[in-house]
Amino acid sequence: MAIKHNQQIQKNHFHKDWQRRVRVHFDQPGRKTRRRNARVAKAAKVAPRPVDRLRPVVRCSSIKYNRRVRPGRGFTLAELKTAGIPRKLAPTIGIAIDPRRQNLSEESLKANVERLQAYKKRLILFPRRNGKVTKGDASAAEVKAAKKGENTVVSTTSVLPIKNVVEFEEGPIGNYKGDENAYRKLRDARSEARLIGVREKRAKAKAEEEQTKKK
Repeated sequence: MAIKHNQQIQKNHFHKDWQRRVRVHFDQPGRKTRRRNARVAKAAKVAPRPVDRLRPVVRCSSIKYNRRVRPGRGFTLAELKTAGIPRKLAPTIGIAIDPRRQNLSEESLKANVERLQAYKKRLILFPRRNGKVTKGDASAAEVKAAKKGENTVVSTTSVLPIKNVVEFEEGPIGNYKGDENAYRKLRDARSEARLIGVREKRAKAKAEEEQTKKK
């Protein structure tokens, strides 16, 4: 049973040098300034390149949260191929890649391909060697303007943000009639997948039986 009232605590172990184990955060304002200075220094160091990489739009996991979208780890190889960006070039121009992720819907593939194409339109690609402009490189005027800090951004999320836009349509319930029974459709598909081997075997046996009768 639990101890009641203001009584002595049994088997207490309070004779410890607890002050050595206390962690205080009096340095929080200083750390805040230090983090800000580090962000500014990083932006100046990588300029005119953005400080972050381009991330894809992905759905959150679980039924509870899959209505929301968030930035993903990286673009799939299928998305890069559809957008016409070589997989080895993508990391060098600030695009994150995730070779493990798979596209499970046409909507996600289309949305991320459009995101990549919008990024390509805004991209100012410097020539690898001075005076040798190859296909896809920016013009001399664009490079000069970018070096001066014109038409550049610090972060890709400020230009291509990922927003959760709620879209819904209201009206009388009579306007929304169910065209099909989704539950029945799923059950039939599951049954067909389960019985496909048995039905193939039965059809094969029936065809062999008919052939033997003809002989």
